Amino acid sequence: MLVGVACATILGARSCASAAPRSGAGECVAGAARADTLSAVEPRGELVLASGARAVLGSLRWPDDPEVAKAAADRLTARRGGTLTVVARGEADRWGRVRIDAVAEDDGIDLAGDLVGAGLGLVDAGEGDALCRPGLLAVEETARRAGLGLWRHPPIEAGDGAALRAAAGRFAVVQGTIRHVGERPSRSYLDFAGRGEDGLTVTVSKRTWRRTREHGLSADRLKDARVRVRGVVEIRRGPTLEVAVPETIEVLEAPTAVAGVDGERALRR
Repeated sequence: MLVGVACATILGARSCASAAPRSGAGECVAGAARADTLSAVEPRGELVLASGARAVLGSLRWPDDPEVAKAAADRLTARRGGTLTVVARGEADRWGRVRIDAVAEDDGIDLAGDLVGAGLGLVDAGEGDALCRPGLLAVEETARRAGLGLWRHPPIEAGDGAALRAAAGRFAVVQGTIRHVGERPSRSYLDFAGRGEDGLTVTVSKRTWRRTREHGLSADRLKDARVRVRGVVEIRRGPTLEVAVPETIEVLEAPTAVAGVDGERALRR
């Protein structure tokens, strides 16, 4: 069972507040745990609770694939009428929905972790600038290795321009080797293809780049590293996506030689 995947104390008084990342902590701060009942599940994974609250599971991206989305909805709907222990995070969004962690009281299953572990949801910070439950990335990796749900197809390769263009406008998980890192005053660029090649470029805002460096991922440590990134694919001069959360730059294989801290380039202002 996937119980309390990212925070074992979800049912306790501490809730998950101590697990919130340092940056963007406000949107990850957890409220007090309370009991509620699942009344209905909307088509895009919105949960209607007996208290009248409308909620979405935090750190989870609802699948775009219609078949997988139906399986995810069916999995949640099977819990309709059941009591949940609910912990709200941050403020309600513009549609009045609150992001929650939710655990079923009858069997202790964490709803977000259950969907991610079955390959029926993707880990995503959404519109926030912090991933409140980074531990779900490990759960997702287990599902990916098993080829479950969404992972019956592997992530898109960053050098596959045709596949990236086909994914334009959609959220995608992409992996590949960073060929070049360009640091600029307002944003930085991670290039996965050489000049004249059709491949991915990842953009990182100045603020997020600072936080990325705080996570130990400098330009020297990322160049020639094989990484996994995620976001909405857009087509500009070529395929691109923006990373807003450092935790979603996952290093799969470090470069063979990494410069020491003293040799790292400082972020140009």
